Amino acid sequence: MDLTPDEVIYFSYDFLVLNATILYTWIVMAFLVVSSWLITRKVSVGAEITQRQAILEVIVETIQRQVRELTQQDPSPYLPLIGTLFLYISIANLLVVLPGFQSPTASLSTTAALATWVFVSVPAYAIAKRGIVAYLKDYAEPTIIMLPLRLLSEISRTISLAIRLFGNMVSNRLIGAIFLLVIPLIIPAVLNMIGLIVGQIQAYIFAILATVYIASATRS
Repeated sequence: MDLTPDEVIYFSYDFLVLNATILYTWIVMAFLVVSSWLITRKVSVGAEITQRQAILEVIVETIQRQVRELTQQDPSPYLPLIGTLFLYISIANLLVVLPGFQSPTASLSTTAALATWVFVSVPAYAIAKRGIVAYLKDYAEPTIIMLPLRLLSEISRTISLAIRLFGNMVSNRLIGAIFLLVIPLIIPAVLNMIGLIVGQIQAYIFAILATVYIASATRS
């Protein structure tokens, strides 16, 4: 059994390698782009809206409410980042119901990339809102001695964010595979259902943690 999609190679030539992580990442991105286009191409501002638009509005409003409650700020600037993180992880974990699909979130490369995105976005949002001087000043409070510790804290929480998602996804696959070998009927189906729920919880947690980091950095 391949624990991560990185181990599944579909094409390799010289330094060019197409593995399952890359392939299914493209599939998830294509799914999100096409779905967004189909839903928003006929957006209505009237009383009558399509079911697809209603679902999209519920998702957007829910994310906005969560971001507003956590940051106590206008959620609009943060919605593209938090919404994209949540939807990408959520859809990637939901599509495992398709035969042969492997979620790219079970790859450390994917989770590290998402965590790095958060790592870069946090100071970007903070500097845009508070200014670079005020943001950098936090690293030296209450004393300049705290600077190395603050930098280490930023790096360690980024690593933690990546490993948490990766670890949960891989452990879920491993447990499911073990039960499939031992009890190949009802239990694996139940575990697959639990795995889908866990995947959604992980998407929520990742988005919430990203929001908390941004809220901490942008709070005056």
